[in-house]
Parts: sequence; C-alpha cells; structure tokens
Amino acid sequence: YENKSDQGVSWTVVSPVVFTYRVIQCKDLLDPRNDTLLCGHTEDQELKGTTSNSEPVKRFVVIDKTVHELYGSKVSQYFDAKGVIYKILPLPTTEENKNMELVTKILEEVHHFGIDRRSEPIIALGGGVCLDVVGLAASLYRRRTPYVRVPTTLLSYIDASVGAKTGVNFGGGKNKLGSYVPPVATFLDSSFFQTLPPRQISNGLAEMLKMALMKHRGLFELLEVNGRKMLHAKLQPSETCGGSAQEDVAAASMRIATETMLEELAPNLWEDDLDRLVDFGHIISPELEMRVLPALLHGEAVSIDMSFMVYVAHEKGLLTTQEKSRIIQCMLGMKLPVWHQECSLVLVQKSFRERLRHSAGSLRMPLPTGLGRA
Repeated sequence: YENKSDQGVSWTVVSPVVFTYRVIQCKDLLDPRNDTLLCGHTEDQELKGTTSNSEPVKRFVVIDKTVHELYGSKVSQYFDAKGVIYKILPLPTTEENKNMELVTKILEEVHHFGIDRRSEPIIALGGGVCLDVVGLAASLYRRRTPYVRVPTTLLSYIDASVGAKTGVNFGGGKNKLGSYVPPVATFLDSSFFQTLPPRQISNGLAEMLKMALMKHRGLFELLEVNGRKMLHAKLQPSETCGGSAQEDVAAASMRIATETMLEELAPNLWEDDLDRLVDFGHIISPELEMRVLPALLHGEAVSIDMSFMVYVAHEKGLLTTQEKSRIIQCMLGMKLPVWHQECSLVLVQKSFRERLRHSAGSLRMPLPTGLGRA
C-alpha cells in the first residue's frame, strides 16, 4: 500500500506467510519396508522411484549421541537398503550444551556434505534439544532449509515435535535465541520409548498432563487411572505390555495429547496471541530448570510449576479442594515432582517479572478452572 504525505512517500507491505507441515503417527519407522522416513514429508509419491534415477537421493541426519548408540546401526541399514547417500552426525544434545556452537557445528557439516535445500530435508532424530537445535540450524542454512523431526522421547513426541519453535539457550536464559519455522514433517513412532529409562517417561507424561488440565478432562481421567501403568509399560502396545486395554489407553492418551497440542498451536504458530494455554507450567519452570541444571528434566520443572499454579488456582477459588488433591495425586502417581527447594518466592517473583517483560506488560498466566478447563 502506498501512502503520500508532506514528508514523502511510504509503502506498507502485507505478505501472508503460510506453512504446511505433516504430523504422521507410524510404526516401525526404521524398517526399510517403510518409506515414511525417506518420503513421508511429501504428499505424493514423487520420491518412490528416486533410488533408481541417475541422481541419487541424499539425506543429512543429526542424531543425539545416546540415540545413535541405540539406533545408529538401524538408521544406516535403512538408508543403505534404500540406496541413499547419507551422512549421520551424532551430537551430545543436552540442555547444558544447547547453544550456538552446536548449531554452527551442524551448519558446517551440512555445508560440507551438500544437499539440495528444496528436496533433501535435514533429519533430526532425538529428544527435544536435538529437535530444537537442528530446527534452528535448518532455518538459518540458505535462509530456510526443510527439515524433518523424529522425536525419540515422550516429551518431544508430545511437545517439541509438533510446533514451529526452534531455539538454543543464550545469556543464561532458556531458548533466548530461536525462530518460528516448522518442520516439513514430524514422524511419531512410540516404539522408541522402549529404550527410555522410566524417569524420561515420567518427564513426558508431565506435558501430557498439561494438555489434559488445560483442555481435556477425559485425558486427565485416563492419566489419573492409568498413569502409573502407562509409566511402567512405557506406553507400549499389547505385545510388549500384555493386554489390549493398555494399548488402547496408551494410544488414546498420545493421540489426544497430540491433537489438543495441535489445536492450540496451529492457529497461533507465531505466538501473535500471547494468551496461550500451552504456557501452563512454563511461567516459573524456565528459571527453575536453568537455575538447577542438570538436576531437573524439563518435564519435571514443568510439573513443579503446574503444582504451584494448581495451588494458586485453588487459592483464587478456581479449583475445589478435591480437584486440587486429585491433580497432585495424579502427578505423584506418575512419579513427577511437585516441589523443589530452589522454587522459592524470590525465584517465583523473578519469573513473574520476566513474564511481564516479554508479554506486553501483562502476566498472562494460564490457570485451570476445573479438570480440563482453563
């Protein structure tokens, strides 16, 4: 739009940005008979015949170091079977080294390997830190290179994998550098959970509980009754945990958590609207998590934050005493912490001041008003 005035001429540009990305639940992602990892990011079958073309397909894979020890050989066997030229870069993607140095390392390796930035997406295989770091690197390389997320932890399956945010820690703060660039696809395969320690399952159940408390009473009731069982069974289907009912509960819980997360994120990918229900549990947890790093996992810090806010909601008359008790007991049943000695009034007040600074002068603190309502 052009506007003329005594001072001169100005132009206002309005350019809508549209992203389309796919979130696919699948089984046996690393089975060479499954084409999803190679071409699940595209809706048509254009890649099906590429392995027989003169130009070979290339894939650059960034994989968490621990995940590489467990699944690296399977990833290699998959791409070998597909006739793909590939490079696997194992990295120690932990919260302590979630920084720009890791991003730069990825970019240097990608540049050396060489990929077609339009048709050969970078693949991130690991937990939330891995997905965040690779996403930021991809958003920077050639100004935006497509990438694929493959979460291997329950936390990243529910949370980090299905949204648009990328980031690294900076200046002592969590995710202070980042971008809003979603992957072209996310592939969800719960079989990776079989090799997770129980603490990592609890860690992910915290984010599942967050969505239950904010949006879905039925999901809360599933977690309340079956949370401990799902923890012990690592959310695996019947052939692993023995019993079709358990398979139904685990599958339903993951599906509902993913759907409710997408419902909240999709209309507000760039967080133009700062009133976000998905911020529940994320008001004081970033400060707490960074303060005691690496003592608390992300989901554990979120659980402590949620516990505190449940008490706040109760004090404000938004929750009944019974509802408060049910929520706390549900957390404890899933082996989640509800308190930490470093979660002091001083830390809470500092967290609120940070929230005010970055939320347009309003605290914008999501609180439950019932089980599945906020």
